[in-house]
Amino acid sequence: MARTLAIALVVMAAGACGAQDAGVVAPGAQVKKLAGGFQFTEGPAADARGDVCFTDIPDNRILKWSVTAGQLSTFRENSNGANGLYFDKAGNLLVCEGKGDAGRLVSIAPDGTLTVLADKYEGKPFNSLNDLWIDPKGGVYFSDPRYGNRDNLPQDGEHVYYLTPDRAKVVRVIRDMVRPNGLIGTPDGKTLYVADHGANQTFAYAINDDGTLTDKKLFAPEGSDGMTIDSRGNIYLTNRAVVVYDRDGKKIAEIKVPEDPSNVTFGGPGRSTLFITARTSLYSIEMAVRGARTPVTPTRRPRQR
Repeated sequence: MARTLAIALVVMAAGACGAQDAGVVAPGAQVKKLAGGFQFTEGPAADARGDVCFTDIPDNRILKWSVTAGQLSTFRENSNGANGLYFDKAGNLLVCEGKGDAGRLVSIAPDGTLTVLADKYEGKPFNSLNDLWIDPKGGVYFSDPRYGNRDNLPQDGEHVYYLTPDRAKVVRVIRDMVRPNGLIGTPDGKTLYVADHGANQTFAYAINDDGTLTDKKLFAPEGSDGMTIDSRGNIYLTNRAVVVYDRDGKKIAEIKVPEDPSNVTFGGPGRSTLFITARTSLYSIEMAVRGARTPVTPTRRPRQR
């Protein structure tokens, strides 16, 4: 780890929830600003202790917020445009790297060893890997859009892929979206939610035994950047606010943040704190629900590169 920076905890006076609050936020809880001064924050993910890693994409860094110490540190410099993050059961941090045409999915072990899990599909580089989720079998779903200049895309469009649990094969599982972005699955591995940011819609898919997807259904009439899920099965989307939908697709709550949120995750003690990346800052709010945990079957370690 690089040097540790102490950041003052700031309580925001902004209202926490809209009138539709369905008891997901802890009574009286307020949004707190934990750290600021970043260029564009994204990809929050909590480790087993509840500490949260997140990315500052333009600054090319992965940072880490310690919930016990209330301090910020740099987890990795020169992160190759790291965006979405997710910890596996073994404590490895899986990273969607999206710099230029060098987009790839990598795993960073607790000792800092980096392993490339996927960097091509059918012999061609990815566009710009964005977000990911690890299913109970250890397979990895990840989105591959392109923001900014989309001339001469390496792939023939912007799609969603699945890396099989044995790490041997990448399968394209969604090919009909405008610009896929955030995604999250249910702990039982039966449903995958994917936001089509380009079409401003979010869909739910049934997950087949081989990881492919069927039974596409509109879940919410709005898209999202990043997303997460709580223990009740509620889905959290990020647009102008953090918007919460129940498992039936009914909007039940809205959490207002001083800056437009980009992504969310549960962390802290008992995974009962919602961490929010929002443009130049990292925020949190205490919740009345806990984040869902997906039990992951350990997979054999892929070769290092």
